[in-house]
Amino acid sequence: MQWIKDPSRSNVDNMNNVRRNASRHFRNKNKTYLKAKIEELETNSKVNNVRDLYRGTNDFTKGYQP
Repeated sequence: MQWIKDPSRSNVDNMNNVRRNASRHFRNKNKTYLKAKIEELETNSKVNNVRDLYRGTNDFTKGYQP
């Protein structure tokens, strides 16, 4: 909001820092989610839980379907 009111160089730098931190935060959250999902699929594979294994892989390949 400060950048919209006063587009000075310091406000632009501040906005870029906030945007960079937000992007980094969500990128890390996505990475931890994918890592947990892969570990879950790996355990399903080792335990021979085929139904959950294929259900999890289909979620990745087909994407979200309502």
